[in-house]
Amino acid sequence: MKSVRKDSSNQIEIKNKKVFHDFSIGEKFEAGIVLVGAEVKSIRSGHCQIHGSFARPNRHGELFLYNANIAEYKFSSPDEQNCTRPRKLLLHAKELRKIAETFERTKCAILPLRVFFKNGIAKVDIALCKWKKSYDKRESIKKAEADREATSAMSLAMRGKM
Repeated sequence: MKSVRKDSSNQIEIKNKKVFHDFSIGEKFEAGIVLVGAEVKSIRSGHCQIHGSFARPNRHGELFLYNANIAEYKFSSPDEQNCTRPRKLLLHAKELRKIAETFERTKCAILPLRVFFKNGIAKVDIALCKWKKSYDKRESIKKAEADREATSAMSLAMRGKM
């Protein structure tokens, strides 16, 4: 499931909506991502998919993003690059240690929430996530429906008063 959105400043943002439905989101981190070739241009044109991708620390204390599909940029020279190659995530050492310790201790998943640009640099929001049970999903759906009904009732009431 791919959600590409341009915000008010014409910056591209690619979201992973499925994560919010299937997982309970824990602590969030903003990480830089190491890209090569025309991958930045491909992300800017919206040809990136992070559904089904995950991050995992390696034994050297680095964090890598796996299964993120960044398509080849159509105007670049043909390369033999792998679209789903592991990509290194850039974080502060303290954040890397914290993520690695939490990952080893609780065996939670490290999932990307969105890919975006900040001051011209590609960034990835990652979060420590735990799988939701089916009853948790039903509760979150009920809560979302109640919020949606409340906002629609408020907007109808505001329109009636004006």
